[in-house]
Amino acid sequence: MTSIDIPAGFEPHLRSGPLTEPWKPIYAKKTENAFILGLRLARPHTNGRGMIHGGLIAALADNAMGYSCAQATGWTTSFVTVSLTVDFVGQAGIGQWLSIESDVIKTGKTICFAQCLAKADDAVIARASGTFRVVPKKS
Repeated sequence: MTSIDIPAGFEPHLRSGPLTEPWKPIYAKKTENAFILGLRLARPHTNGRGMIHGGLIAALADNAMGYSCAQATGWTTSFVTVSLTVDFVGQAGIGQWLSIESDVIKTGKTICFAQCLAKADDAVIARASGTFRVVPKKS
C-alpha cells in the first residue's frame, strides 16, 4: 500500500491489541475534537459473503469513540465501554477507504458519551453511540 492510498492527515495508528492486530495497517487522524480511525478495506475485513464484517465496524467504532473521550479529557484517564450501539445503514467492499469519525457528546467525572459515523469512501454505512466509564490511570 502506498501513501497515495491513504487520505491526507492520516498516520499509522500506533496502538493495537490482539483483536485489531490482524486488521493492520490501521491509520489515525486527530482533529481538535475527535480521534478518527481509518483503513483500506481488504479480504481479512470481510464476512463469509465478501462484505465488510459488522464486527470490524463495531470494534473500530468502540476504539475511535474511546480514544476521542480520552483526547477530550487530555489523555489523563482511561475509559472502558459500558454500552455500545451500532446501526448498520449500508455496506462496503474491498478496496474502499473506511473511516470512523467520532464526536464526544459529553464528558463527566465518571462517564463519557460519544457517537460516530462509519463511512466507506465518504458514504455513511453505520452509526454508533457509546457510553464509557472513566477509569483512573494507574501510577
